[in-house]
Amino acid sequence: MALDGITLSMLKNEISEKLIGARVDKIHQPSKEELVISFRWNGGNGKLLISASASGPRIHFTESSVDNPKNPPMFCMLMRKHLSGAKLVEIEQFGLERMLHLSFSTYNEFGDPVIIKLAVEIMGRHSNIMLIGPDGKIIDAIKRVTADMSSVRQVMPGMTYVFPPAQNKMNTLDSDFMVLSERLKTGRDVPLSKALMENLDGVSPIVCREISDIVTGGFDTKTHDLSNEDFEKLVKTIENIVNSIKNGSAAPFMVVEENGHPLDFTFIKINQYGNAMEIKKFESFSEMLDKFYSERSGADRMKQRSNDLFKFVVNLADRISRKLDVQRQELARSTERDILRVKGELIHANLWMIEKGMTSVVLENYYNNCKPVEVKLDPRLTPNQNAQHYFSEYRKADTAERMLKKFIEKGEAELSYIESVFDLLSRARTDDEVVAIREELVSQGYLKNHRKNNQKPVKLAPKEYISTDGFKILCGRNNIQNDKLTFKDSRKHDIWLHTQKIHGSHTVIITEGKEVPDTTIQQAAVVAAYNSKGRESSLVPVDYTEIKNVKKPSGSAPGKAIYEHYKTAYVRPAQFDNIFGNK
Repeated sequence: MALDGITLSMLKNEISEKLIGARVDKIHQPSKEELVISFRWNGGNGKLLISASASGPRIHFTESSVDNPKNPPMFCMLMRKHLSGAKLVEIEQFGLERMLHLSFSTYNEFGDPVIIKLAVEIMGRHSNIMLIGPDGKIIDAIKRVTADMSSVRQVMPGMTYVFPPAQNKMNTLDSDFMVLSERLKTGRDVPLSKALMENLDGVSPIVCREISDIVTGGFDTKTHDLSNEDFEKLVKTIENIVNSIKNGSAAPFMVVEENGHPLDFTFIKINQYGNAMEIKKFESFSEMLDKFYSERSGADRMKQRSNDLFKFVVNLADRISRKLDVQRQELARSTERDILRVKGELIHANLWMIEKGMTSVVLENYYNNCKPVEVKLDPRLTPNQNAQHYFSEYRKADTAERMLKKFIEKGEAELSYIESVFDLLSRARTDDEVVAIREELVSQGYLKNHRKNNQKPVKLAPKEYISTDGFKILCGRNNIQNDKLTFKDSRKHDIWLHTQKIHGSHTVIITEGKEVPDTTIQQAAVVAAYNSKGRESSLVPVDYTEIKNVKKPSGSAPGKAIYEHYKTAYVRPAQFDNIFGNK
């Protein structure tokens, strides 16, 4: 999963076709290492996403909407100062290096026309976005790199911009591949895919594996074991790929796992996975990358912003689990209370043979075929007092069992609730959703209320989908909203759905008194499965029934419901995108 130089060159062409001559309208920085620049041009507008995140550095058009921080970061303010209203006049890529320089025509503080560049470097954990002034010096960067961080290349305001160190690789689009063969024959004896990565510029690991797969039949043979025929096939294979790029037949392809999650992407059709993966073709590279990263980056972004809440919920669940383990151990010990009662009765039945001062006595257990049993005694107590001591311990154990069962039942319900909060938090995609979950925990007494007096609580509408039959499907975003959706806003003949024995959101089909087709029930079940802890599963059972059959247990935590007279649908969460798109 890497944005290679060839894919970047195709993205450059896509972006240039639309944006050359366009003006910067708005600039946002939704996260620490990510920019979204809105452009406008005659008859259109669009958003360009630029990310320097180590987990997903990239540049492409985006249709996704993300929440922006209330107070823009300093780099964002600096970008707005220098580039608001600027015209994009050129986009450069240097060979197949994974970097683009976007040149903007604008005016300085004296009203003189100047060119300011935005250098976008897509290089894994070394990725960066730098604003470069007309004098070639760095105005600032989204990631500053000091001498302590790197002795090779520093990136600090006021320093002259220099290119990253060049790698000794061959340009895949403009090289003699017979020379490549000679390099491989005399170079390190490593698997062919690795050798290609070390020697070819502009290609990602998946492309190198695909070339090796074609040449070696899937064995990824070491280079020194390749025959002359293999090297001839290698040259021919690379030439075919290069020709497809030059004649315009290369296209964006995404590798998708069985559960619907994207695995990788590239500019050629991939066959190395056989039937184990689905290969999807897209209209544009921007569309493919937007689709690939939207859910992944959304989850990462929200985890960063809600990290403190995640830690709190995880620690709380761990504390409850440890407490439950102790209580279960105590309960196991209390089940042996009958032994205490029997020993007390045996002492009572044999008072005549026991004397004060004895530490133990062997008695016949008439409850167990008169087998002898040793009974410990407290030498400070009389025989009768020893019997009463055993009866007292028996009563304590009996009471403890009853109380422990109640405590364990309550603890398990609390743990289930906290696990449901964790599930909802892990699926939150906006700041408002996280704030609403935080407020839910405040309302349940788990957190203190740090909201200011004049600050209104967050109001969120449920997620809304429309089935292919035209029925509205609503899905709760948190436990309090689940309760409201199910027990207040829905009518008795609406259809309620929930994953079977799996934490998830309450889902409701608004029937408006109409009969609901099976297709809508199936699609609503997919919504319920997708908005649950079972999202990653290949097949998920979803129960459904009319709202009138759903009840709220007295005194239960938010989101808890019991139901009867239900049916079960088995659905694949991966179908969600095919039915509802990227909602």
